[in-house]
Amino acid sequence: MSTSIKSASPPSSVEDPPPPVTHPAPRRGLRRALRRDWQLYSLAVLPLLFFLVFRYLPMIGNVIAFRRFQPGGSMFGEDWVGLRYVRMFLSDPTFWQVFRNTLWLGGLTLVFCFPIPIVLALLLNEVRRRSLKRFVQSVSYLPHFLSIVIVAGLTMQMLATDGPVNHALGWLGHDEIRFIQEPDWFRTIYVGSEIWQTAGWGTILYLAALTTIDEDLYEAARIDGANRWRQIWHVTLPGIRPTMITLLILNVGTFMAVGFEKVLLLYNPLTYPKADVISTYVYRAGVESNSFSYAAAIGLFEAIIGLVLITTANTLSRRTVGTSLW
Repeated sequence: MSTSIKSASPPSSVEDPPPPVTHPAPRRGLRRALRRDWQLYSLAVLPLLFFLVFRYLPMIGNVIAFRRFQPGGSMFGEDWVGLRYVRMFLSDPTFWQVFRNTLWLGGLTLVFCFPIPIVLALLLNEVRRRSLKRFVQSVSYLPHFLSIVIVAGLTMQMLATDGPVNHALGWLGHDEIRFIQEPDWFRTIYVGSEIWQTAGWGTILYLAALTTIDEDLYEAARIDGANRWRQIWHVTLPGIRPTMITLLILNVGTFMAVGFEKVLLLYNPLTYPKADVISTYVYRAGVESNSFSYAAAIGLFEAIIGLVLITTANTLSRRTVGTSLW
């Protein structure tokens, strides 16, 4: 009697592929997020409208840098002139003078105004008396809330020929100095007033970044025998490095956009050789002389330089320290 033995099939060495993962449609996910968090998204409406109306739509007017614009005529110029206005300011000696002044003021502002808030934040972080710390913070923050007109007015009154500074110099036996009328003093006055107005406010971000540093790192450094200076160098500064790099990139991006309002309020025809910058030169050429196409060409040139600077700084930061804006 024969029995039939059914042989079992050998197990397959190839596993069955997993079922495909289905992702929700991006539009459906976006609609669901908007429906769920519409209150949060509504907060971004006004800032987006601000940038759209006052930052992006005016870019359309850059076309008059390549067209001849006449007041009362077409909003986008009358005739196409190509690079005529670009060649004009590139061959203008006055433009290169204000370009050098812009580089000087921008460089001095970056060198002095960027590290001082970091130093002030580190000093405030070491203060243990809370009342003293709050007092110093309040005093250092106060100038930020003053109008630029008030800051310029105070600066001019303090440094006037019959002002307190010259009175103090007279008591010390020195001759009076015409600070406001001397071109060589303008850069010192501008950078000094900028430090006084912005140093305290700039410490806010660094103080916030200092609170995120883990206290266990300081404890480990103290166990290893590190004093306060070594703790600052090896723990505190690396902890706030991303914030430092981000603000440095932003400051480099605005390197060419030296404070127009403060320069306009502090300078005068006697200090033009050292005080006149691109923004004030564009103002005089466009608004006072009605050379709008010429001023637009210079402004576009300044914007392109700023774009190159911030892109270069962001790329270098990403490749060297691994921190960048994008």
